[in-house]
Amino acid sequence: MDVPAWAWAATIGVIVVLLAIDFFGHARKAHAPSLREAGLWSLAYVVVALLFGVAVWVTGGQDLGVQYFAGYITEKSLSVDNLFVFVLIFSSFRVPREYQQKVLLIGIVIALVLRAAFIAVGAAAINQFSAVFYLFGAFLLYTAASQLRTKDDEGAEENVAVRVARRLFPTTEDFVGDRLLHKQAGRWHVTPMMVVIIAIGSADVLFAVDSIPAIFGLTQDPFLVFAANAFSLLGLLQLYFLIDGLLDRLVYLHYGLAAILAFIGAKLVIHALHTNELPFINGGEPWEAIPEPGTLMSLGVIIGVLAITTVLSLTVGRRSRD
Repeated sequence: MDVPAWAWAATIGVIVVLLAIDFFGHARKAHAPSLREAGLWSLAYVVVALLFGVAVWVTGGQDLGVQYFAGYITEKSLSVDNLFVFVLIFSSFRVPREYQQKVLLIGIVIALVLRAAFIAVGAAAINQFSAVFYLFGAFLLYTAASQLRTKDDEGAEENVAVRVARRLFPTTEDFVGDRLLHKQAGRWHVTPMMVVIIAIGSADVLFAVDSIPAIFGLTQDPFLVFAANAFSLLGLLQLYFLIDGLLDRLVYLHYGLAAILAFIGAKLVIHALHTNELPFINGGEPWEAIPEPGTLMSLGVIIGVLAITTVLSLTVGRRSRD
């Protein structure tokens, strides 16, 4: 997709405006949003993402439109899964609910920057070395297998980045409002708020490593990859407060995500075989014995798996909990 510079600038401008709305309208004043506030704003961000997809469909054609929507739905699903980790981080650090918006917003900005960097590296690697699809596919298959493990203890312990921060900088015992730094006894201290942001930011690195190969399995267009990632992250702040009480009910979500990642991983491996240049595979010639799933089929699989997972979680899963 040949995207003019003004389209890139306009898209980035919309993202910056939405982030500014999040900051000045929500996170700047510490408060715990109501269910109604979170619901309305979550819906607003989804509408913006859908309108963007319609614009891509109209200007770029059906195939590009389907690629965007498949990528957006996949990235949104992975973002919801990431909320489980955020819940555990907030619980382990005992972050007051009114301060969680600020932490999440900073985490979203960090995630956007990291994913933009990963997208640039991934696109360059694909252009120079098509066999990178083998690596992406293998990584997603491994990630799918990892998703099947129980997540009860995930994120309960401090990661390396947090432990290093605590050793390098003096830290206050308790939160000091939503401040990141606090002067105590004539010496600057890092507050638990800063430590939580470090924890969220370092978790975002792992999320980016998971999500970028997944979307490259659905589209190799850098503009669509960036846009789908950005719009899936926007509104995550409100979505957290909307469904954090429902997260424990989506007991089969990680199975659904494992199935989606495995499907995309297999799709990437098949695509790599169709464009094969490695001399030790089929003599360096493309191998097309297995047809590659199209974008419409990919979109259907993603939506179908998520629907089945959600229904099973809210029915069979609920009965199991009861």
